[in-house]
Amino acid sequence: MTIALRVIPPVIRTARRPQRMIERSLMVYRRTWIIIVSGFFEPLFYLLSTRVGLGQLVGDVSVNGKVVDYATFVAPALMASSAMNGAVYDSTMNVFDKLKHSKTYDAVLATPMGIGDVTLGEIGWALLRGLLYATTFLVAMVMLGTVHSPWALMAIPACVLIGFAFASCGLAAVTFIRSWADFGWVPTATMPLFLFSATFYPASSYGKWRPLLQISPLYHGVALVRSATTGTADWSILGHATFLLAMAFFGLWVGSKRLNRLLLS
Repeated sequence: MTIALRVIPPVIRTARRPQRMIERSLMVYRRTWIIIVSGFFEPLFYLLSTRVGLGQLVGDVSVNGKVVDYATFVAPALMASSAMNGAVYDSTMNVFDKLKHSKTYDAVLATPMGIGDVTLGEIGWALLRGLLYATTFLVAMVMLGTVHSPWALMAIPACVLIGFAFASCGLAAVTFIRSWADFGWVPTATMPLFLFSATFYPASSYGKWRPLLQISPLYHGVALVRSATTGTADWSILGHATFLLAMAFFGLWVGSKRLNRLLLS
């Protein structure tokens, strides 16, 4: 606990009402719910294509010594990617609009709420969105027969951890963005992660480039979700979870510091 208190920025420790930011987001998205729902379909279409067509051509794949069909191999990676996309786009474009254009945070800070409430509230909303994607995607995986272990339920908290890591870093990154044109860097960063994080190919197929996988945060998330849905978890999941937690706390620290500077200085 002492170590955690030293890592978490003081401005975060003063948060008292972050749930109010989450409540506001819920009220806003009641009328724009299609934005949230649309983010679920892209990975679902990828899953359907591997289940119906591509998977028949590729054949079986080995996961930690267990042989599974290709759709079962790809499905957890798409689930992790869905959590990443939901967290990233909600913590970047959504936050940027409130920060630079609608000036929502200026109004929020005129109340008893502070920077810690804004930071944790926005990250908390991104986590809820990632949780929604993870739960619905897991139901789709079960219906398509790509889940072969009761441990698959642990994929949901794994996706929450993925969302926490990417939402924190997304919030930190958006504080450096100057205009809407800079958002071209967001897909520039997320697309390579989506394609080259052992999403569609086993880690062994990367050859001499395999060590580069270790610096991909999505790779660690994919490994967590895949080990849960296939029932092949081992002690390596602790390393994957530690990487994502470190990433989350780093983003939380930078994001809170930057918001404090932008809004209060």
